[in-house]
Amino acid sequence: MVMIKKWLAHAFAVERPEDFAPTVEQQQIADRICREIIRRDMVTLAILTLETCRPLNYIGSQAIHFFTPLLSILVDPRAQKIFADFLEQRGSIEWLCQRLEFLSNVKPEDRAPSAEPAPSGVSKNDDS
Repeated sequence: MVMIKKWLAHAFAVERPEDFAPTVEQQQIADRICREIIRRDMVTLAILTLETCRPLNYIGSQAIHFFTPLLSILVDPRAQKIFADFLEQRGSIEWLCQRLEFLSNVKPEDRAPSAEPAPSGVSKNDDS
C-alpha cells in the first residue's frame, strides 16, 4: 500500500519551467536563432508568437522531428535535433523569450558570444 501511495504521489508530476536549464549546445543554437531574429528586427513579434504558442511547444518539437528530411536541406540535421530536444522541455519558451529580451537590450559592441550570461541570472528590473 505504501509503494502504491509513493508511486501515485509522483505519477502525474511535471517538471517546473523554473527548473529548465539548456545545455551548452542548446544555448548556442538558441542564441543563433535569437541573433537572427534581432538582426531582422522581429523581437516583439517573435516574443508575442512564442507566448501565444507556449502550450504547443512540445507539438512544435515533434513537427521539427517529423519534417527532418525536408528541413535537412536548409538546416544542419544535428542542430535541428538539438533544437527540437530543447523545445520538448517545459521551460524552453520562457527561457527563449528571456534570452531574446536580454540579447536585444545588449549593445551591439558587447554581443561577444562568450561574454553573455544565461537569462536565468537576468532580472527583468535590472537596467545594467
